[in-house]
Amino acid sequence: MQELSEIKNLRKKFNLTQSELAKRANVSQSLIAKIEAGRIDPTYTKVQQIFGALILLEKKHEVKAEEIMNDKIISVAPDEDISEAIKKMKKYNISQMPVIDEHKSVGLVSEAIILDAMLSKKAKNVNEIMHDSPPVVSKNMGINAVASLLQFSPMVLVSENGKLKGVITKSDLLGKVYK
Repeated sequence: MQELSEIKNLRKKFNLTQSELAKRANVSQSLIAKIEAGRIDPTYTKVQQIFGALILLEKKHEVKAEEIMNDKIISVAPDEDISEAIKKMKKYNISQMPVIDEHKSVGLVSEAIILDAMLSKKAKNVNEIMHDSPPVVSKNMGINAVASLLQFSPMVLVSENGKLKGVITKSDLLGKVYK
């Protein structure tokens, strides 16, 4: 559980007055003031109400996938020649891209995957070397969930009503977090 001392910091983070937070949490303004001043030990229920209101605010303010996605999806078809995938990667200066078949993600190719295939000289088409498809998330998914997925996948695809709308890579995420 969070510390009581965090209430003031979180309240200020969301630019709320004590009265505004009290109204959202359904507690009195004087209770908020006393907690922030360290002059009272509130009941567990009151603390839950206050942190509940703050958590709701945090979820509303969280950056969503659609805000950081790149809406230009550069992809390759599964039946394309590996050389075409290489040309696209060079042209757009990217290191990986989704494999799209009939508007659905069916796989992923990257520089490393292509390099392995070239060294073995066994494959000719993308569908012979592609790895599993990257995760597909809703445009409303929060940045924290997207960051968790990017720990295990080089990219995340963003969809709306079942249609692919964008892509988020680790680089996109870092660019948003560290401006």
